[in-house]
Amino acid sequence: MGLFDFFTEDIAIDLGTANTLIIHNGKVVVDEPSIVATELKTGKVIAVGNKARQMQGKAHKGIETTRPLKDGVIADFAAAEQMIKEFIKSIPSLKNRFWTPALRMVICIPSGITEVEKRAVRDSAEIAGAKEVHLIHEPMAAAIGMSIEVREPKGNMIIDIGGGTTEIAVLSLGGIVKDKSIKVAGDNFTSDIEYFMRKNHNLVIGERSAEKIKINVGSALKDLRANDIEEPENWDVQGRDQASGKPKAVSISYQEIAGALDASIRQIEDAIMQALAMTPPELAADIYKNGIYLAGGGAMLRGLAARIKNKTDLPVYVGEDPLRAVVRGTDHVLRNIEEYDAVLMK
Repeated sequence: MGLFDFFTEDIAIDLGTANTLIIHNGKVVVDEPSIVATELKTGKVIAVGNKARQMQGKAHKGIETTRPLKDGVIADFAAAEQMIKEFIKSIPSLKNRFWTPALRMVICIPSGITEVEKRAVRDSAEIAGAKEVHLIHEPMAAAIGMSIEVREPKGNMIIDIGGGTTEIAVLSLGGIVKDKSIKVAGDNFTSDIEYFMRKNHNLVIGERSAEKIKINVGSALKDLRANDIEEPENWDVQGRDQASGKPKAVSISYQEIAGALDASIRQIEDAIMQALAMTPPELAADIYKNGIYLAGGGAMLRGLAARIKNKTDLPVYVGEDPLRAVVRGTDHVLRNIEEYDAVLMK
């Protein structure tokens, strides 16, 4: 180990539209929403992550909460830079150092990202203190995080459903053979629920309430029992009555939410079928045997794996702890960077 290595710290980052996860020394040290709260008068960032989320929808006119990433890429460069800085500063083992260590980062990005967007991610990381930055595609990182041997000469299909994008990729020999990226994912599910509550129940709710509905009664199927999936109980939702302006509450079922999400899930299904249609026949044969792997927060939606299985007639597997599959894979690549050099973006 050289002197440079002694003063270098390795950090794996899953910079997501909805959540940012960071692994340092093999442990998840940051798992927080990708939200920044800014004081409008001074432009100063006053909170990031969970603290900023608590302010969302509840702040006065002098404070603005924003999400620096949109559709998986940086939309607000300055806010993203501050957010990354604050998250890195919060890592416990780096707080009490007498010196500022050089940082080596591997950051995962969507497969459909442009060169300009790649540069924005790299620049944000460098301004936040990175001396060495490597990028890896999200589907590749997710596959590695699910212990799939991506360097073998066989095809694997990975679907990573994040906050801003759904990444569909066919992998073989350490590379992406075919990929499809669509801007339909968890954020769309949340927006669909907000719209449904306004239209069908005359109830205005915020993003945080819609997120809770998605977690507690969200479903991709209207009949979970037929697919041997436990049905959630009805959920009470509080909000503002659209007509009277008074606060009120309604009870909703998972069947209602399944109907609200149907159109967005159909778009994901269509993208999967398009990706399968583009897949070379030899790799398609491998996918027939190996099935499809789901990762990302969207993979946790009740009945989604069963619905994709019914649509494709293929086995569908949800990775263990799918929300962290991407960051786990990113960390594995970082700790074995020479071995996985071929899967990093050049």
